[in-house]
Amino acid sequence: MASASDIGVSAAINVLTAIAFLLAFAFLRLQPINDRVYFPKWYLRGMRDSPISSGAAVQKFVNLDMRSYFKFLNWMPAALKMPQDELINHAGLDSVVYLRIYLTGLKIFVPITILAFAVLVPVNWTNDTLESMKVVFTPIDKLSISNIPNGSKRFIAHLAMAYFITFWTCYVLMREYEIVTKMRLRFLAAEKRRPDQFTVLVRNIPPDPDESISELVEHFFLVNHPDHYLRHQVVYNANKLADLVEKKKKMRNWFDYYQLKYERNPSERPTTKTGFLGCFGSKVDAIDYYKSEIEKIGKEEAEERKKVMKDPKSVVPAAFVSFRSRWGAAVCAQTQQTSNPTIWLTEWAPEPRMVQSLANIEGIEKALPFLKPLIEVRSIKSFIQGFLPGIALKIFLILLPTILMFMSKFEGLVSQSSLERRSASKYYIFLFFSVFLGSIITGSALEQLKTFLHQSANDIPRIIGVSIPMKATFFITYVMVDGWTGIAGEILRLKPLIFFHLKNSFLVKTEKDREEAMDPGSICFDSTEPRIQLYFLLGLVYAAVTPFLLPFILVFFGFAYVVYRHQIINVYNQRYESGAQFWPSVHGRILIALTVSQLTLLGLLSTKDLEEAVPALLVLPVLTFWFYKYCKHRYEPAFVRNPLQEAMRKDTLERAREPNFDLKAYLANSYLHPVFKADDEDDKYSLLDDDGWMGEEVIVPTKRHSRRTTPAQSKQEGSDTLSVPETVHER
Repeated sequence: MASASDIGVSAAINVLTAIAFLLAFAFLRLQPINDRVYFPKWYLRGMRDSPISSGAAVQKFVNLDMRSYFKFLNWMPAALKMPQDELINHAGLDSVVYLRIYLTGLKIFVPITILAFAVLVPVNWTNDTLESMKVVFTPIDKLSISNIPNGSKRFIAHLAMAYFITFWTCYVLMREYEIVTKMRLRFLAAEKRRPDQFTVLVRNIPPDPDESISELVEHFFLVNHPDHYLRHQVVYNANKLADLVEKKKKMRNWFDYYQLKYERNPSERPTTKTGFLGCFGSKVDAIDYYKSEIEKIGKEEAEERKKVMKDPKSVVPAAFVSFRSRWGAAVCAQTQQTSNPTIWLTEWAPEPRMVQSLANIEGIEKALPFLKPLIEVRSIKSFIQGFLPGIALKIFLILLPTILMFMSKFEGLVSQSSLERRSASKYYIFLFFSVFLGSIITGSALEQLKTFLHQSANDIPRIIGVSIPMKATFFITYVMVDGWTGIAGEILRLKPLIFFHLKNSFLVKTEKDREEAMDPGSICFDSTEPRIQLYFLLGLVYAAVTPFLLPFILVFFGFAYVVYRHQIINVYNQRYESGAQFWPSVHGRILIALTVSQLTLLGLLSTKDLEEAVPALLVLPVLTFWFYKYCKHRYEPAFVRNPLQEAMRKDTLERAREPNFDLKAYLANSYLHPVFKADDEDDKYSLLDDDGWMGEEVIVPTKRHSRRTTPAQSKQEGSDTLSVPETVHER
């Protein structure tokens, strides 16, 4: 168990490390050679020029302007200056609402921290209960509820604090839900035209012996959505073709590199070797070699493309269906298509773009007894107790999101946003049971094992009730490692910095390569949001139990807000935009944390001979659940369904402003598999048909046993034509 001096050592280490990271960042970001690492977003948008391209040789690598070093902290106010509306236009609503999670933490915990230190800390400290009990404790534990004697009237303060925490948290959450809902609706209303606004993903398409997937989709939607169906694109399994396209891309990159090299020195033709990594084999003309390789792969690619297009086994039972209006797409995406709820499933198309046992010092001595003489050295023991638990847990948690994301991919989720939200749910469940409950239950039980063995069975629940608040010291070390040093490490971007210069030195051949080497990254909602939720959980659980933890959490929320705002403005290039669809999950998990805090306090007071307080506390989880249901019915629909009224309004305005806009041409290749899309200089593989979206109505019989004909006009790109009538005739 970490003592006050251990916490002090940990705080000193983490504060000094964080300061070192920030100073390193302030220096490195000023160097021209690192400009693409710390400002990649502006490069990708074409709004920043590389300082290496001009100036003296030394100035291309080192910033010689001494005045800029005196302003090394100006990135902080700069990160806070950009107004919210401008930030939404610059980075998207997802990024702005993600920042509101940190602001929500500050809004919740600042008043709670002030009240807890003004009321609960004096109430807890002015007792000597722990000194009279045979348990292991530290001065920090005297600030906790464990230092209150059983049956004391002082518990009224903790009971009142629980009510304040509940009502204040719910108030802040309701206000935030309302604000985010308005932001989402305003964002959707002002959003520019995008293919996903008109497109629905259809899954679980039933097989038909007489029609292909493509024909079946067209027939179904022309019959059931005759006035709104526009076109569709079936989904292909083209992994082999994708490999060929990627191989051709690499060859073309080498060709461009040698072509540029030859243009700079026309007197000498560049050469290469045909063997492994260009180091072995016969020596040939590099330009001619890569040109012939591109042509060879191009032929293989064309053959494989034709094979995939003709092979029914390459088509999966899913399709992207586009409509003539947002209203038509909204109706289809938000309704059940048939009487069988397991087939023809529709949804909006996505946007086309281990540890605790060794964390205690006693555990290390038992597992590795030969280290005991070294560990017992005071300075080393303080280092291990105050620093090791948090860093060991941090390393493991870094690796876990990748595993969970891999698992989520097997659940059939098609969009990156839904995949990250599902993975985030799994990660939060793991953090809750393994990190939070596991650390409290197993850690406290092991630390008090000797006490348990010498007490009667009736006293064990009481001792556990005393021990749980003492586990706050472990979480304090974790907060400092992850929430202080970890966030400072995020802005330093050490890994991207190293990888960029390695790639730039050995792999970059063209400007396109240099852009790809920048690696701006993104928010990574699947890993960052559950970790934020762990801080909400710790803060709410320990607010009325061990308030000493709260200032550490406040530092995290404030520091992280500034850092991530800077990263969102200058670094991150978000891969998608969901319109803040993750907020209901954020709201729900905070309420789960609030409920856990209420049940934890309920359990603690029940071991303190204060059974009369149980009914008063039982009211809080019930009120919290009612509040959750209220918000779910009041606000969540705006994050699940799109208003038909808004869809119709945008459709009407668009038709009035652009009456001749060719929507079919606009949507033509939006959801086409990338390997079927045309090269920059060649459009021969484009599957776009030449007719408009309205054509002459014809009646064409389908291939089904029902002998139906179908209304209207729609040419299936890359497959046999199947048209649609206004009415359905029986033969």
